[in-house]
Amino acid sequence: MCGILAVLGFSGDSQAKRVRVLELSRRLKHRGPDWSGLYQHGDCYLAHQRLAVIDPASGDQPLLNEDETVVVTVNGEIYNHEKLRKLLPNHKFRTGSDCDVIAHLYEEYGEEFVDMLDGMFSFVLLDRRDDSFIVARDAIGITSLYIGWGLDGSIWISSELKGMNDDCEHFECFPPGHLYSSKQGGFRRWYNPPWFSEAIPSTPYDPLALRRAFENAVIKRLMTDVPFGVLLSGGLDSSLVASVTARHLASTKAAKQWGAQLHSFCVGLEGSPDLKAAREVADYLGTVHHEFHFTVQDGIDAIEDVIYHIESYDVTTVRASTPMFLMSRKIKSLGVKMVLSGEGSDEIFGGYLYFHKAPNKEEFHRETCHKIKALHQYDCLRANKSTSAWGLEARVPFLDKEFINVAMSIDPKWKMVKSEEGRIEKWVLRKAFDDEEHPYLPKHILYRQKEQFSDGVGYSWIDGLKKHAAQHVTDKMMQNASNIFPHNTPTTKEAYYYRTIFERFFPQNSARLTVPGGPSIACSTAKAIEWDAAWSNNLDPSGRAALGVHLSAYDENIATVNAGMVPSEIGGDVRSMMEVAAPGLAIQS
Repeated sequence: MCGILAVLGFSGDSQAKRVRVLELSRRLKHRGPDWSGLYQHGDCYLAHQRLAVIDPASGDQPLLNEDETVVVTVNGEIYNHEKLRKLLPNHKFRTGSDCDVIAHLYEEYGEEFVDMLDGMFSFVLLDRRDDSFIVARDAIGITSLYIGWGLDGSIWISSELKGMNDDCEHFECFPPGHLYSSKQGGFRRWYNPPWFSEAIPSTPYDPLALRRAFENAVIKRLMTDVPFGVLLSGGLDSSLVASVTARHLASTKAAKQWGAQLHSFCVGLEGSPDLKAAREVADYLGTVHHEFHFTVQDGIDAIEDVIYHIESYDVTTVRASTPMFLMSRKIKSLGVKMVLSGEGSDEIFGGYLYFHKAPNKEEFHRETCHKIKALHQYDCLRANKSTSAWGLEARVPFLDKEFINVAMSIDPKWKMVKSEEGRIEKWVLRKAFDDEEHPYLPKHILYRQKEQFSDGVGYSWIDGLKKHAAQHVTDKMMQNASNIFPHNTPTTKEAYYYRTIFERFFPQNSARLTVPGGPSIACSTAKAIEWDAAWSNNLDPSGRAALGVHLSAYDENIATVNAGMVPSEIGGDVRSMMEVAAPGLAIQS
């Protein structure tokens, strides 16, 4: 991941403004430690901090077209750039960077080209011919991006809050799947997939179609000119990412450059479920496995750094970001610059344990839509900023546009948990990769119950955080919390503790408004709490809060599940066996 900063219409002494833009851009250097660039045209400044993953030798930014009338600063990866180059035979490219296609596509297709990009990206494009500009963010919001406005009329764009919060009168999250056009004077949504309307789909479940779509999503993300690996917790999602990567790595250009043996990485407290499960999967797949340990105190000591980098006080996000932040530093120290990760699966397939309580397929589907639309505030933010803090790039194949289209077109009745039919959470994904002849994973891993990442690294991690917060936040503080923090008032001492740290770094009202709030049970939306009356008295984002689901949900049905009962409506060559051994030892990707 790179870091971008653009200030458009920055009036005043140009040298002083240039110095200020450089100063602010340096706040993003952790995202791109390999090179810095700044382009100035009149009162417009485009800055870039580069993490070189594709074409490290010549892909420095900002990038320009042939006659230097179109300038672009980009954070991201364009996976179909080679295909797009073939659509531009009359254009001369300055570099081999995947992002070099953007300026030329704009010349050919105007603002409508954004939907042609297959990848994760945030960019600012300046057209010197009429001094117009466009800003765009990828479909789901995998890359982080913010927009702000100065009192002098300037518009600011930054990968992180810290690049703009001190200089803008107001700033906010740049919405995913949107484009901002200076010509049109505002936002418009460029990403308009069928599922976005939340209409209930009716496409029959096809396991092989789902499998092919995911394999394609993984393969295209093996595009790299630097060493890479996979984050492996031992849960379903990260294990599938690792399995598909290991299966197809040998045929890629990356294998010719860096070798065909995959490296995997895991983090956890000593003896945690994640470490054990990941080691088992790594042994099965034959990866070069790297296991990193941390203590509760290590994590607590890192909390301030974590909140500074992730720019959030959301409890779930802080809990899960800390081990990922610590692991990313270790991974980067090994010379690795890119990893594949498993974010997004739980939102698409209803993998969180609270989905067990969905009353019908309509509410189930709408909840998955809401979860995907909010990913940029939660798991995408965590994965992007926890890794970028150390100049590491995270790619997320489950959030591939085409894969989402396939997965979200499935009739949601197949995604619902049906214990009596042997269907646990994410059953459609598990079954798609249940291949008897060429197994992707051992059965007990393929059918392991879900665990949240912040739980899987070791339950004492969350318990330790709560204990630490209780030592620093008094009952009297909590009584006055609504007066101190009227917006998103903390309801626990842990939340209060994180909020005070956040406010020190980002005291502006605009900053606190960028963080989502509201009640949640095991990562649910506020609406889903209505699914079970008991949940309103047990609001905690940990998976353990899904009372009656976590650990014990399948006890009365284990005999049925182990018998391998499968609904007869589904055909195809993919055979499913539901052999659940110790479902409580579940780890999330």
